Amino acid sequence: MTSARPDPSSASRGEGVTGEPGELDLSGLNRYDETVGSPAPPFDPLRLCVFTTVALIACVLGPIAVLGFALIAIAGYARARRQGLLRSKCKLGDTRLVLAYLSALAVLAAVATPFWVMFWIGRF
Repeated sequence: MTSARPDPSSASRGEGVTGEPGELDLSGLNRYDETVGSPAPPFDPLRLCVFTTVALIACVLGPIAVLGFALIAIAGYARARRQGLLRSKCKLGDTRLVLAYLSALAVLAAVATPFWVMFWIGRF
């Protein structure tokens, strides 16, 4: 049985499988090489879309949105803490600090909401 691969000397002369001058053997191109592995997936900026959407909601609803997001986050962190989470990936680290921060934001948003509503009522 003969091999379909050209010898290296014929490849350097520009000869393909048949050995004819000027014929290029392109059969080895565009194949998966297991030794190289798969390329890294492209970066998906989903977080940026989520952040923009949250900012839009906060811009439209003001302190009402902040209060809503803070209450949802407090409920999530309280549940996670009850299930044993003591350290968060949040910059604050300790879940007690995160809960205190979120609670302070919720109180500030609750205090600011009537003023925000009065501001918009006065505009109409």
